Amino acid sequence: MIPLKSEEDLKNLQVSGEILGRTMRGLKKFVLSGISTAEIDRIAEELIIKEGAKPAFKGYRGFPAALCVSINEEIVHGIPGKRVLREGDIVGLDLGVNYLGYFSDAAVTLAIGEISPKVNKLVEVTRQALVEGIKLAIVGNNLSDISHRIQSFVEGKGFSVVRQFVGHGIGLSLHEEPEIPNFGSPHQGPILKSGMVLAIEPMVNMGSWESEILPNGWTAVTKDRLPSAHFEHTVAITEEGPRILTS
Repeated sequence: MIPLKSEEDLKNLQVSGEILGRTMRGLKKFVLSGISTAEIDRIAEELIIKEGAKPAFKGYRGFPAALCVSINEEIVHGIPGKRVLREGDIVGLDLGVNYLGYFSDAAVTLAIGEISPKVNKLVEVTRQALVEGIKLAIVGNNLSDISHRIQSFVEGKGFSVVRQFVGHGIGLSLHEEPEIPNFGSPHQGPILKSGMVLAIEPMVNMGSWESEILPNGWTAVTKDRLPSAHFEHTVAITEEGPRILTS
C-alpha cells in the first residue's frame, strides 16, 4: 500500500469515490426483472464516462467488462452477458472507477422483486458486516481487527465468510497491498495509519464458505450452489476516523 501523501491525493480519491457512489445509485433504478446483465454493464460504463472518468475493471487482467454482475450463487467476478434478471434473484454489482489515476472500488447486492426471508437475511447480514468492519478501520488498530470483526459478526448470524477472495489496499492502483481477509484472529498484521486506503468487502455465503471458479476463468460460485452476497466500500483511514469515499 502507498499511503496518500497529500490533501490533493485524498481530494482526487474522494472525487473518484463520489463518481462511483453516484454511478451505483444511478444503476439501481435500472436493475429490474427483465434487464440483461450486459445492458446493466453498458449503462454503468456510460455513466462513468459521462463523469470524466474511466471504468477501472475493463481490461484489467483481461476482464472484458466495466462491471462485475454476480447472480444468486455467484460470489464475485460474474461476466455480463445475455442472462436476464428474474424475480427472486439477488444480484451483486461490483464496480471500480479510475479518475486521473486514483482508484475506487465498491459493491452492493440488490434484490430483484420479492426474495425469501432467509435470502433477505443473508443480504442484510452482509450489508451490516461491512458496517461492522468499517467501525474498526481506525488509526492504531491492526488490520486483522477488521477481518476478525467481520467473521465474528457473520458467523454469529449463522452464515459463512468466503476465504478464497479478500479485500485489498487501493488508491494509486486498483489492487494494492495489503490483502484484507474477512476472517482471522484479531491484533495481527499491519498497524493502521492515517493515509491508508482500504477496499473492505465482506463476501458472505448462506451455506459453506467453499467456492470454485467456473470454466470462463472468472466467475466464482459457491461450491454448494447456495446464494452469496457482497458489499464493499473504499475507506480512507484518517485521524478523525474512517472516511467512506464511495457512499
